[in-house]
Amino acid sequence: MPQRLREDIRAVKERDPAAVSTWSVLLNYPGLHAVWWHRVTSWLWRHGRLGLARWLSQQARFLTGVEIHPGARIGRRFFIDHGMGVVIGETSVIGDDVTIYQGVTLGGTGKARGKRHPTLEDCVVVGVGAAVLGDITIGAGSRVGGGAVVVNDVPPNCTVVGIPGRVVVREGERIDAIDLHHEDLPDPVVEMFRCVQRRIDRLEARLARDEAEGAERGEPAFPVRGAVSSAGEVGAAAGGGDATPPATEGETCTF
Repeated sequence: MPQRLREDIRAVKERDPAAVSTWSVLLNYPGLHAVWWHRVTSWLWRHGRLGLARWLSQQARFLTGVEIHPGARIGRRFFIDHGMGVVIGETSVIGDDVTIYQGVTLGGTGKARGKRHPTLEDCVVVGVGAAVLGDITIGAGSRVGGGAVVVNDVPPNCTVVGIPGRVVVREGERIDAIDLHHEDLPDPVVEMFRCVQRRIDRLEARLARDEAEGAERGEPAFPVRGAVSSAGEVGAAAGGGDATPPATEGETCTF
């Protein structure tokens, strides 16, 4: 046990520049106190003292502002920075060297029994106010941005942001939001940008074609109203009528 305590204190010093001394860590870090309380309540839970374990976990919640269910399984060097408002559900599984910040929820979905809370693999970081919900896995080395709501599995070494959470960095390479595979993680905002991009591409192609045809007839690149003869050409030059091609079949853009 002393070895585990030293590991916990060293982890705090390594990850928080405000930790100026061992005494400061021991006295002023409620997230660390909550983890130590959890080790006691978890031991009681595993040995059948369910009522006592739950009661002590609620006392720890009152003292630290962190609620960790005694049934949660937590690895080594787990660090909760600041801590207030953190909730960790009963079937949560947390690996080694994980860091979470205040306001994080590792919650369940529905009323089904069994594994209903997330698994955080080694070296995961979960930002301020994020919610990771359901029996999903956050891969090793991944980061969840502040305020994100994650409801699907995340591969290792990714960065997840948004509501619902979407992967924006994978293995150190940024993913263009317009090119996201949204069928894997539905996101109406991303779909809107994809739709806008398709419309812009069609408008640019139409404009280039009209300018090329006008150049062949010796017309200026940007004709003014009345500078062309046919009504259709006037409408296109003025930006109305046929200037904007209709959306392709099955495509609807709503804003």
